[in-house]
Amino acid sequence: MTIVFKVSDNVKEKMIEYYMDKRKPKTPPYAIFQAVEADTVITLYESGKAMFQGISADVDANLWKDMEKHLNNIDIDFNEKQKEKTDKTYYYLNAIGSDEVGTGDYFLPIVVCATYVKKTDIPFLEKLKVHDSKKMTDDKIRRCAPIIMNKIPHEYIIMTNKEYNATHTSDNMNKIKAILHNQVLYKMTNKGFSYDKVIVDQFAYPRSYYGYLKDVKDKVTNITFITKAEDKNLSVACASVISRYVFLTEMDKLNKKYSITFPKGAGIKVDEVGKELVKKYGKDILNEISKVSFKNTEKILEN
Repeated sequence: MTIVFKVSDNVKEKMIEYYMDKRKPKTPPYAIFQAVEADTVITLYESGKAMFQGISADVDANLWKDMEKHLNNIDIDFNEKQKEKTDKTYYYLNAIGSDEVGTGDYFLPIVVCATYVKKTDIPFLEKLKVHDSKKMTDDKIRRCAPIIMNKIPHEYIIMTNKEYNATHTSDNMNKIKAILHNQVLYKMTNKGFSYDKVIVDQFAYPRSYYGYLKDVKDKVTNITFITKAEDKNLSVACASVISRYVFLTEMDKLNKKYSITFPKGAGIKVDEVGKELVKKYGKDILNEISKVSFKNTEKILEN
């Protein structure tokens, strides 16, 4: 996946600072820097053009899309640049699929879900417009997910940020995701369902994914990895909807517990809320409710 868009000068400055310690030794012609973040290569050109390449390119690009909106009130819709015809190769299958949410959110937990969808479930899910799950608003997720969960077999796991912080000292984000995906997929594939494929919305290359699981005893290995899988298979789309619903439910609990509205993502608003929480509860609160490995922690704790 490749995403390209032009950033404003103030966003360009923040990108230069953010990727300072992730730069590659060699810089392409006319580029200010080229950096690597997980499975994404980021190149910023002197013209202000930013290029994101890799499996997780959309995750990294969204960070700066949000920054443009916050600082300059500019909406960048890079998803509209290239309309692809929907690939139906994996659509009409009995499948087990998985997806996750929360890996780019500083305050909110990681949720990974797997579902089993039969071909006979497709009309039911299409009626709910689950095949357009990316376009579903939070309100629609809250309405539709309980209906789906009542009919579609599923398993999900929640990793709190406290658990993430204990794990991230030795494991990178993609390894954490691989282990969580494997856990829910293992449970689903051992329930006796008749399925054609196990499909994962690809976030790492297969060799890397299986490498992350080398020390895991019980693992699922017959996986089909597909980019933008929720657009191509309804088991992944359902997993996306359910994981987002659980994510929103956990967000509601946090909002109520701390009497504050926790923002999604990892943008400027997150830093502002973080400073407010530290002022009220002390810096140790971040170990409980945030992913402290994110750059936001430095900004929140700076004087």
